[in-house]
Amino acid sequence: MKKFTACSLSLSLAAGTLCALLATGAAAQGLRLSNNLGNSSGPNAAAANAAAAASSTASSQQADYIVAIVNSEPITNSEVNLRADRAAQQIAQQGAAQPPRDVLLRQVLSRLINEKAQLQTAAEAGIKIDETTIDQAEDNVARQNNTDRAGLHRRMAADGVTLERFRFDLRNQLTLLRLRERDVEARVKISDQDIDQFIREQQNSDDAQGTQLNLQHVLVLVPEGATPQQIATLQARAQGIADRAKSGADFAELARQNSDAPEGRGGGLLGLRPADRYPQLFLESTQNLPVGGIVGPVRSPAGFHILKVAERVQGSGVPTVVTQNHARHILLRPTAQMSEADAVARLADYKRRVVSGQAKFEDLAKEFSVDGSAKQGGDLGWANPGQFVPEFEEAIEALKPGQVSDPVSSRFGIHLIQLIERREHTLNQREQRDMVRAAVREKKVDEAYTTWAQEVRGRAYVELREVPQ
Repeated sequence: MKKFTACSLSLSLAAGTLCALLATGAAAQGLRLSNNLGNSSGPNAAAANAAAAASSTASSQQADYIVAIVNSEPITNSEVNLRADRAAQQIAQQGAAQPPRDVLLRQVLSRLINEKAQLQTAAEAGIKIDETTIDQAEDNVARQNNTDRAGLHRRMAADGVTLERFRFDLRNQLTLLRLRERDVEARVKISDQDIDQFIREQQNSDDAQGTQLNLQHVLVLVPEGATPQQIATLQARAQGIADRAKSGADFAELARQNSDAPEGRGGGLLGLRPADRYPQLFLESTQNLPVGGIVGPVRSPAGFHILKVAERVQGSGVPTVVTQNHARHILLRPTAQMSEADAVARLADYKRRVVSGQAKFEDLAKEFSVDGSAKQGGDLGWANPGQFVPEFEEAIEALKPGQVSDPVSSRFGIHLIQLIERREHTLNQREQRDMVRAAVREKKVDEAYTTWAQEVRGRAYVELREVPQ
């Protein structure tokens, strides 16, 4: 059930909003399960919201017509403009330069054609996403936005996004991820020679380009239109958090209790990634800090940031110290006799029994789990970052030692997870090579995806009709 990813080394995936909900595969397609629905709350938030409002107004004034046909399925002008509006908002939020609107529309149309062709391939292959999986994805998006499902629905309504449309998009993105797992990842094989070659390339790279950072982050959000008095109050709050962090308080706990950023629930870690994938403000603020150093509060359009350098890696890009999790789980696989909803209900009952002290997690795992770890009470041992599939990994990161997750759906089935303990671990040579193997695999998966996507589009009948406007 374990699967390495390159999340920790961040080789070639586009930077989403500090670790997307289901990152595997989405970046290669230009797809994201968004962490920030409704108004933006990260750096450059004001610019992002202004861009979104402007582009939304512009697109609503456009007449609707068919711009392309993919195997008899139409793509409309409004569909292209809606997707372009979202892309423009993400670009503004990241502080990047906006491309000309006509260029953006062409890029979005090309992606939509690829997406339609792939969704049709998935339908032919019988890939289906059930309602329970979509419910879980919706809960994950809500949790990453520091709200519950009802709060998420209110924010979507305020932003003009219907629940039906949101769940439709979730279903499509999850379908594409499952298709990529099935048709692309199975193609990729990694040899020892591939690992050696990657290490040599990293060691020979320019030091500045080879630098990777893992920052911890607390955001005190400043609402748009805040008065000077409100800003001063929020700045004082941020200064208090920074003072506590610099005095030795647990930064992760400060992030969980105080951060308005999505990653706060996981302790504020933004993940090891190339330095140039961080906002320039973050780089300038931390460039002279040692590992463990703390700076802030630093002001951005979004609010006040407190930053800690959790890790800085030079040269090979392979971390030497990582945060490991020791967890156990119970796995149930839906069958003809047990639907996915039934499996979720059973696991929810197991959680209730564990939390209330009526049963021990490991005993339930031995009796009911269908995973190979059942004999060990579901014990998965110590795991490095990126060792599990994204849904499983995210659930673990949100837990404190001793806590039990809600039921988690993955392509392996439905899981109930308990975090036993967490530690900082110095990697030995074999473990470092395992981390490199994961990174190389993800890089090769992206390359294989490009080839596969071209093949899928090449098999589709595509008719371009009108230019989107």
